[in-house]
Amino acid sequence: MPMPRRETHTECLDRLFALRRFGIKLGLATIRRMLAGLGNPHRQYPCIHVAGTNGKGSVASNLAEILKQSGYRVGLYTSPHLVRFNERIKIDGTDITDADIVRLYRRVRSALPPGREPTFFEFTTAMALDEFSRRRVDWAVIETGMGGRLDATNVLKPELSVITNISLEHREYLGRTLKEIAFEKAGIIKLRRPVVTGVRQPSARSVISQTAKRQSSPLFRLGAQFRVRRTENGRFTYYGMNHVWPDLATSLQGGYQAENAALTLAVCELLMEKAPRISLQGIREGLRMNRWPGRLELVCEEPLVMLDGAHNLAAARQLAHHLAEHFRDRDITMVIGILDDKPYQAMLRLLLPRARRLIITRAKINRALPPEKIAATAGKLVSDIRIIPEVGSALRYAMQTAAPQGLTLVAGSLYVVGEAMAALENAAVQPG
Repeated sequence: MPMPRRETHTECLDRLFALRRFGIKLGLATIRRMLAGLGNPHRQYPCIHVAGTNGKGSVASNLAEILKQSGYRVGLYTSPHLVRFNERIKIDGTDITDADIVRLYRRVRSALPPGREPTFFEFTTAMALDEFSRRRVDWAVIETGMGGRLDATNVLKPELSVITNISLEHREYLGRTLKEIAFEKAGIIKLRRPVVTGVRQPSARSVISQTAKRQSSPLFRLGAQFRVRRTENGRFTYYGMNHVWPDLATSLQGGYQAENAALTLAVCELLMEKAPRISLQGIREGLRMNRWPGRLELVCEEPLVMLDGAHNLAAARQLAHHLAEHFRDRDITMVIGILDDKPYQAMLRLLLPRARRLIITRAKINRALPPEKIAATAGKLVSDIRIIPEVGSALRYAMQTAAPQGLTLVAGSLYVVGEAMAALENAAVQPG
């Protein structure tokens, strides 16, 4: 009997992405059964669990790089990817390979329990947690997908949890108020495990404090137990529970990155007993070496092109502030596409006053807003508007027609940013 044909990398990804038709189903029963079928790999290594509305990717990648620079083998799981699926699962900063994807897909599929089909995120989470066990990582840094309490990653019992910040997002799944959303995020807090947070709103902060108290979990809050003070040239000093670390800098752009770094450093302080190789030298090097693409990232100098996901209201506000601070005198062309579950009108009102012209595009994902819907609001804010649905074509047009000293900015969705990055990498976009 002939051996069954082995699936190609592309076929495995096609089948994985097809799971998106099952939508988002929050809950832990299916992922627990999947991991049981794999031998519960997530119990084989210590981990850090990171949730929040914005900044969780920056904090997670900072932590992974610091642990790596301190001599640990580190797994990092984040989402979404920008260009290639492989980006979601990293070992020591390196994406898994195409061959790894085939192997992991086949392994998880063979362990699927009876019952409902897993969602795309459940399947990929199982792949990541299994790979970290196989590669024998010393530490894993795991970012939630959505919320926390019922997110597939919440099968973990982390050494420490992080909740970066909270704003209104995914309201159809997480709740209509900050208090309700905070309750979902606080679901990652585990019994007697410390939690670090940057949450500032009183209603959300109260929920996190109450959850931590109920779980007997020590709570460390930015602005209370630790703080950060910016100095000159983007540098900052961290004032922690037991340490003061002066003259630090991060490679990531944006004034808010000092606060993300402070959360990272509070975690490092708390981990030093269980990860004694963490040192100030490793911290400095990790912050300096970390890369987190698609967030205030300058990808081309002539013409000047910047990519920033700015995929929700809080991120749009941060981007508008950055533009006002650093690009006030630039002629800005914005290439924008937004998903249908985002407060697009409020996002546009924040961003478009900074733009001279607007090119509206659309990511390939089925949740993308029709450009005409964006244009109906944008027309009240910008007079020069063009619709170019394909992201690569929209970016090409923007670059070819940019003012000599202008800025082309791609924003509104990480999916749009990912397609723009892919177009740049494939040389499908060239300046005129």
